Amino acid sequence: MLLRKIEPKDNAQIAKVIRDVFDELDAPKVGTAYADPILDTLFEVYQQPRSVYYVVENEGVVLGGCGIAPLENGATHICELQKMYFAPEIRGTGMAKKMIESCLKFAKENDFTLCYLETLSFMKAAQKLYANLGFKAIDAPLGCTGHSSCEVWMTKELQ
Repeated sequence: MLLRKIEPKDNAQIAKVIRDVFDELDAPKVGTAYADPILDTLFEVYQQPRSVYYVVENEGVVLGGCGIAPLENGATHICELQKMYFAPEIRGTGMAKKMIESCLKFAKENDFTLCYLETLSFMKAAQKLYANLGFKAIDAPLGCTGHSSCEVWMTKELQ
């Protein structure tokens, strides 16, 4: 499996992975990444300054992804871990941890000092991984992501 930066050819595949995860988990589609108008153009979105999106590819097939970008309507030192979704066949392989670590390294290199994320309450495995990587739960959302269905918010100090 190859972890690499997103390319234009990946847009349709990663959008499908993300939508498939929502369908698989019967997750809310409104107020989440599923409804983001940018979902089909992630390559273009992550060309912005201080932004990156990584995908996991296996034999030409994109099986997951995760990105870092400045937190919308947040302070300039805060980034957001965004759109981390994986196809079932690569869950539990350690790729999520590698991808988050790559994102956090990028964040530090781009002078962010706090990383924020939000997720759904029933995504327990993801929350456990985030906690193991040093993220701590907070009581309210930061910025203005538009993800009103997400009810778990976490941050990690970047040093």
